[in-house]
Amino acid sequence: MRPGLCSVTFRQLTPEQIVPLAADAGLEVIEWGGDVHVPPGDVARAAQVARVTTDAGLAVCSYGSYFRVGADEVLTPILDSAEALGADRVRIWAGRVDSADAMPEEYARIVGRLREAAAEASDRGITLALEYHRGTVADDPDAVLRLLADVGSAALSTYWQPSVGAADADALAEFDALAAHTSAVHVFSWWPDAERLRLHEREELWRGLCTAASALPAPPRDALLEFVPDDDPALLASEAATLRRWLAA
Repeated sequence: MRPGLCSVTFRQLTPEQIVPLAADAGLEVIEWGGDVHVPPGDVARAAQVARVTTDAGLAVCSYGSYFRVGADEVLTPILDSAEALGADRVRIWAGRVDSADAMPEEYARIVGRLREAAAEASDRGITLALEYHRGTVADDPDAVLRLLADVGSAALSTYWQPSVGAADADALAEFDALAAHTSAVHVFSWWPDAERLRLHEREELWRGLCTAASALPAPPRDALLEFVPDDDPALLASEAATLRRWLAA
């Protein structure tokens, strides 16, 4: 897996400030967020951010969009920005309700829209990846596997991150269930709820994840640091060093 950074980790900084931080930290890739750093449809800004990224020896691994399937949003401007970034993957969100609360009609609409979105993205050489998150119908392994099967598109994968409040063993079991469909991992240490810890404070979880991923025929492509304590840029170098050490081991 390539070590990288989600730009939303530092929403308070510009891309021109984030890129040298990531490069100096020994990271390889960046997922650029669509809420602040690369607005959907602003292809000039996306191309500019792409140049800044590649000029520093980094790659753009993905576009972190906030496109929510089922919310009548238009995907095309998002794909335009992803294309201008040189990103071949776009992160998306599957609705606005937990899988257990989705009525059959709502779930069917989400599946249908995902099929359309995956087809539109695929036509442009771009894949889509589900945000694995509560408040969506991609909130646990069974729900994600069902959704992927119902959509039935090779252009759709999922991200993975530890569920809030999940013990290490439970989180790793969730990854094992989704590993074959996971294209990227969001890496952060929160415990016991949304309290942000340093990465090494959940070492058992992340060492276990790296070990499990390394044993796969096709591991997730990217391990992306996200949400350091206090959004502090000064922590990036040491957090990246921890991640790189685990990936190398």
